[in-house]
Amino acid sequence: MKFKLDENFGRRTLELFHLAGHDAKTVLDESLGGASDYKLFEIACAESRCLITLDMDFSDPLRFHPAASAGIVVIRLPINPSLALLTGMIRQFLRALEAQSPDRTLWVVEPGRIRVHQQEADLT
Repeated sequence: MKFKLDENFGRRTLELFHLAGHDAKTVLDESLGGASDYKLFEIACAESRCLITLDMDFSDPLRFHPAASAGIVVIRLPINPSLALLTGMIRQFLRALEAQSPDRTLWVVEPGRIRVHQQEADLT
């Protein structure tokens, strides 16, 4: 899969994605550090890349429509997380990819669980 890692992620996280066989690029590598959330979302959509972020603003499906994207994944860390916890949550997410794709959905990854928000069916 193709991923865009937000500026919160460094080389270690990028390497985890590459080791799992994914095409991942970081916002910082593309000189997009400090870009607005809307700009990052627009670029990820244009590149058909699933956006991986720690920014909880992206968990609002009314602002950022998952169905218009290759997916949005928010890694929801507790206060004062360790590097080991972040690494474990990234690995948890990468394992989940073996069973399901985040395409057109919003995933919120929390320690020990992943919440998947899908678009509601139009019942009219």
